[in-house]
Amino acid sequence: MKTVPLALAAAFFAASIAAHAQGGPNDAQIAAIVVTANQVDIDAGKLAESKATHKDVKAFGKMMVTDHTGVNKSAKDLVKKLGVKPEDNPTAESLKKGGQENVAHLKTLKGDAFDKAYIDHEVVYHQQVIDAMDNTLIPSAHNAELKALLVKVRPAFVAHLDHAKKLQSEYGK
Repeated sequence: MKTVPLALAAAFFAASIAAHAQGGPNDAQIAAIVVTANQVDIDAGKLAESKATHKDVKAFGKMMVTDHTGVNKSAKDLVKKLGVKPEDNPTAESLKKGGQENVAHLKTLKGDAFDKAYIDHEVVYHQQVIDAMDNTLIPSAHNAELKALLVKVRPAFVAHLDHAKKLQSEYGK
């Protein structure tokens, strides 16, 4: 059983958020983190749409693509309106790398092993994103509209986590 990519993704994300927590990311860095975090889930969701065995897992992947594409559109529209250029940073880079490693790992799996690995990662990933939103991103956002967007989309991430946990319990942990 390969859990290394899952553990690496979680470790990279947690470590990089912790590093930012000392000074807190600025709004341009938060924008990059948000867009990257959503893109990571879009990429994995697209793979799940095409590769998952169980229809519920395929549907979840499709929902991730749709919902996270919508959040990215809102974020990109807001930063354009505010004249903020997303600023690359270690957290966004770690998210991107972890996402690429997760997709590469998932591509090596088939059938139930794919479904289980995808859903297990989604549970961990969404929990990490919610924790980052609560502990770093929302408190660090200086622009009221950016903070409001993060607060507005947070319940969707919680719903995704709950849905992923439900699927995880159905397909075994």
